[in-house]
Amino acid sequence: MVEKNAHQDQLYIDGLLNNNTKIIHAIYKKFAPKVTHYIKMNNGSEDEAQDVIQEVLITIYNQAKQNNLKITCPFDAYFFLLCKRRWLNELKKSSNKEVTLQDDNVSKDESLQEMLFETELFNEKQALFEKMFLQLGEKCKELLKLSFILKTMEEVATTLNVSYAYARKKKSLCTGKLTEMIRESIEYKSLTKQ
Repeated sequence: MVEKNAHQDQLYIDGLLNNNTKIIHAIYKKFAPKVTHYIKMNNGSEDEAQDVIQEVLITIYNQAKQNNLKITCPFDAYFFLLCKRRWLNELKKSSNKEVTLQDDNVSKDESLQEMLFETELFNEKQALFEKMFLQLGEKCKELLKLSFILKTMEEVATTLNVSYAYARKKKSLCTGKLTEMIRESIEYKSLTKQ
């Protein structure tokens, strides 16, 4: 993929990443009403719209933090289509609600489509990781959670009251088990085909 220049709306991604309350308020003021209106027009409530907006902002934040997300299209289009797709997925899950699809010309932008695909793929990978993580044994979950939070394995070992060598070995085994569970899952196989 060719490296593209970031769009001027990158300021919204950077603002989310830096927890800039001014930018976050601007996102809610400028972009959330359009999402709320769309969801309410498609059998949703104000609360459901707020949930979708929150989930999408968390996804964008996580992708920016982990993958250095740079948007190459207007934030409004990117954000709206992510929210729209999230809502349509919710409707499919509940399947007892009718869906009214409105044509939106903004979705024909190739750069936007590529970014949406990357964000949705990122989100699916995160969900798969979380699902498999929850299936690990309690000791593995505790050790891995601590290794995500604490700076060194020495701190992890001290917190768990085990030797450093044991903590490292156990982390390696738990990480290996998690990786194996992910790779053997049906979801992983479908993600790698994309």
